[in-house]
Amino acid sequence: MPAKSKAQQKAAGAALSAKRGETKVSELQGASKDMYETMSEPELEDFASTSHDDLPERVDGDD
Repeated sequence: MPAKSKAQQKAAGAALSAKRGETKVSELQGASKDMYETMSEPELEDFASTSHDDLPERVDGDD
């Protein structure tokens, strides 16, 4: 399932980085922290790899 906004894609990228041990979990905030705790690495890869060229900055419901 691809990301629906640039904000969601960015949050997924941050969560994925923490899942891989590239950044500290303590540095995560908001949606990225929630994604880290509830999504698997393959799910985060799917969201984070979404091309954001045609995505809106945010959509209603994005955290």
